[in-house]
Amino acid sequence: MTLTLRVAIVGAGPAGIYAGNILNRQVAEAGGEVAIDLFESLPAPYGLIRYGVAPDHPRIKGIVNSLHEMLDAGTIRLIGNVEVGRDVTVDELRDRYDAVIFATGALKDAPLDIPGIDLPGSYGAADLVAWYDGHPDVPRDWPLEAESIAVIGNGNVALDVARVLAKHPKDLLSTDVPANVVAGLEASPVTDVHVFGRRGPGHVKFTPIELRELGEVPDVDVIVYDDDFERAQGDPHAEQLHASNNQVKVMTRTLNGWRKSADWTSTASRRLHLHFLHAPVEVLGGERVEAVRFERTRPVGDGSVAGTGEFVDVPVQAVYRAVGYASSPVPGVPFDEDRAVIPNDGGRVTDVAGTPIPGVYATGWIKRGPVGLIGHTKGDALETITNLLADAAAGALPAPTVSAGPDGDEVLGLLEGRDIRYTTWAGWLELDAHERALGEASDAPVSRERIKVVPRDEQVAISRAGALVAS
Repeated sequence: MTLTLRVAIVGAGPAGIYAGNILNRQVAEAGGEVAIDLFESLPAPYGLIRYGVAPDHPRIKGIVNSLHEMLDAGTIRLIGNVEVGRDVTVDELRDRYDAVIFATGALKDAPLDIPGIDLPGSYGAADLVAWYDGHPDVPRDWPLEAESIAVIGNGNVALDVARVLAKHPKDLLSTDVPANVVAGLEASPVTDVHVFGRRGPGHVKFTPIELRELGEVPDVDVIVYDDDFERAQGDPHAEQLHASNNQVKVMTRTLNGWRKSADWTSTASRRLHLHFLHAPVEVLGGERVEAVRFERTRPVGDGSVAGTGEFVDVPVQAVYRAVGYASSPVPGVPFDEDRAVIPNDGGRVTDVAGTPIPGVYATGWIKRGPVGLIGHTKGDALETITNLLADAAAGALPAPTVSAGPDGDEVLGLLEGRDIRYTTWAGWLELDAHERALGEASDAPVSRERIKVVPRDEQVAISRAGALVAS
């Protein structure tokens, strides 16, 4: 019996696109047919790649090119600017598709539960990232008023935020950074950015490339502190990591290379400080942030740390928490509030009793939490798609109750009847060309591949003016 499926994927970031690509390939290899609709709440595709990665990461272009090829093949239909749970309900999707896969990612900041964290001048790193990446749903302006800034976290997002805050705007002009972001960064009075981690230098969660990029920022000195390294000495867990992990060796060598002699003096106009073995306990201030209080920690030998009872106050005027991301619930789908994921078993979404819900699946960060690099989503997607196809082969998928219509256009008619101004792949190609034209026309002193269009209405207008035919 030939397999014939209609599948909706919610979320056009890497997780959703990888899932669609794997699904299409596996069904084709089995001699079946599958129609895939990829729903995205934003007018443009790529999710985290477009709106969650610092603009000065040229290696991301390779991932974008790969995702572009997958969508440009025409086997996955993009339906953008549609919020599932608002513009169309989950039940309406389930009525129209054999299966629905949720790949909505993790877009908000994980909380940091310490006193003072809600003071004016305290922000989530994810919000700043969305601003400097030109996300259409965040304010165009950002309050960059601090000379000294604290970034709490020891992962790649913390380094991205610290680097962008410390970097001179002219050194971002070769990227797709929006004009309003350049203007905001140019007005920033920042001189010092401090990054704090609870554990020692042998346990950082950066990648070697991220770390090395810090030392290449013009007119920004990277400063580390001997006391942090001395406190971390003799930690058997760190020593074991160093002996067994080449990435740790590279990062340890890089960090040690930044240690300075006693008579060293900074000559740059800005400084980026890396602090280790500092656990945040309170944000201090009256009307707004004035300092952050940290407890010095010590390694206990198993990869964790313990407090020492020694406290230090670091004067800053702004603080950014970069302690992780958290997913948001989708109306009509179970959600585990404690873990901030859709509960699932191998990608099969489960109800409160742990029983799989027929035809409903999850992949990516909404499935497993915000851990791992972008490439890890491929393995996630493979597991989910394998289980979906096993269910299809077993006849366990509920049949759609609403006809797809000619060329699968019934769902488009549903959206049009609600005046939803959806966008398509052809529309994205128009917006992509428009942004590239803005880059070519720029009078910046460096070549610019593109300049992002930020306002949602403007993105939608450009997309829909070019094409309304789904490719």
